[in-house]
Amino acid sequence: MFPNSSNLGRPPFLPKHQQQTNFFHELPLTIPPTLLSQQQIVDARFNFQNAALSRALLSGNLSTTPAVSAQPLTYGNGSPVPTSAAPTLFRGRKRLSEQNVPYDVKRQRFHSPHCESTVVNQTVPLPEERRYSFPGSIPSPLFHAHYIPDLSGCVPPLRDAPFPDPIETTLPVAKDKLSQQVLELFQACQQQTCDLNRKELCRTELQKEIQRIFPQSRLFLVGSSLNGFGTRSSDGDLCLVVKEEPVNQKTEARHILSLVQKLFCTKLCKSQSTASYIERPQLIRAKVPIVKFRDKVSCVEFDLNVNNVVGIRNTFLLRTYAYIENRVRPLVLVIKKWASFHDINDASRGTLSSYSLVLMVLHYLQTLPEPILPSLQKNYPESFNPTMQLHLVHQAPRTVPPYLSKNGSTLGELLVGFFKYYATEFDWSRQMISVREAKAIPRPDGIEWRNKFICVEEPFDGTNTARAVHEKQKFDIIKDEFLKSWQRLRDKRDLNCILPVRPTTQKR
Repeated sequence: MFPNSSNLGRPPFLPKHQQQTNFFHELPLTIPPTLLSQQQIVDARFNFQNAALSRALLSGNLSTTPAVSAQPLTYGNGSPVPTSAAPTLFRGRKRLSEQNVPYDVKRQRFHSPHCESTVVNQTVPLPEERRYSFPGSIPSPLFHAHYIPDLSGCVPPLRDAPFPDPIETTLPVAKDKLSQQVLELFQACQQQTCDLNRKELCRTELQKEIQRIFPQSRLFLVGSSLNGFGTRSSDGDLCLVVKEEPVNQKTEARHILSLVQKLFCTKLCKSQSTASYIERPQLIRAKVPIVKFRDKVSCVEFDLNVNNVVGIRNTFLLRTYAYIENRVRPLVLVIKKWASFHDINDASRGTLSSYSLVLMVLHYLQTLPEPILPSLQKNYPESFNPTMQLHLVHQAPRTVPPYLSKNGSTLGELLVGFFKYYATEFDWSRQMISVREAKAIPRPDGIEWRNKFICVEEPFDGTNTARAVHEKQKFDIIKDEFLKSWQRLRDKRDLNCILPVRPTTQKR
């Protein structure tokens, strides 16, 4: 994810013996940049003063662009900024109803689980050497590792060119009305290349600004933007890695984020500033604290956390699951849209996060009599080692071949089966969902799992991703939606009976 990593003059973090003990000394926000001497961060010469010009350049439509003099959009290596001719009509936020919600409520917004093509049945992979927010090979003893994976496999690789040619991906054949509805909704709502490019442009600009106060830091784009399960309305998730060691989320992370928020407020939010492109930065003190803000240029909502590196690892674990079987992405997207429509897809309001929903779908596909997905962590432990150096995380999944399942169920049959499984078969009171084990396992007896209505194991750190569901009333609502949707879909076999397809497609 580190752009032009081959040009970095030194490792991203100092050796331990050189790291300062007063790491969190507050620096003046007006100091000049102190970037690494040889570093060439992505040089997106982007005119944030002129939002109309920016949007026109991003969408590829220059016919309505004002006649102004602007530098060409280029990265540090001189290659053009990736753009797309795809329509970009949607500019809304994921949850407009959140505006009046107190932001100090407990939430876990990081796990919203992309980058799909603008052409049906094609997938545009992410750029390789200038990977969106992931490092390439860094010649550093700190990041040294002996594991060098074979770069062949089915997961779309992160390619070298910033705007690569799309590669063919085969979507499942729709043999019935319900399956066709699922496919059509997926094709209309999946994240497009132009959506990802907007998020990446903002990330590169923010990384340069944040390095004014944390010179050794790196900013990673994670979650739904990269894991294969994003939609056109997906928020952007960012992970700021400031040092190699873990960061105490209650103290250190909050302090770092307070400095980042101050930077945003004093330099990037002022209307008279030439660099004003951030609005409404808010520090949210959750278990994993974040700074939530909106990029005025891309109209994307972002959540920025500090050193929550498990999110970097699970981004590429989920990306691998997304692409090893062609029924996974359409099924996940429709279920996320269904949950959002029924108001059970918002951890800040005590319901399910998008990340938990994705894990629930993967778990269901793993536990069928004839599984559609395996446990990748069991089958490929070297590729998903939780101790793997961060700059190798994006490479390892590319060694995983397609999973050839003997299960020939259609998308419609799988959708009905998903609702039936959680409505009638899964034991919520005694079992925990485990994608790592590819089965339902007994609930642990630890304090984190007691008095919890839904238990979904995080594949890497073993925490409960569904901990936000802490009220019985909300839990009962979730169970009731599963039951009613299963009964309606079983009887009518029409997606409209649980999710209005046309309005959902128009909203995207």
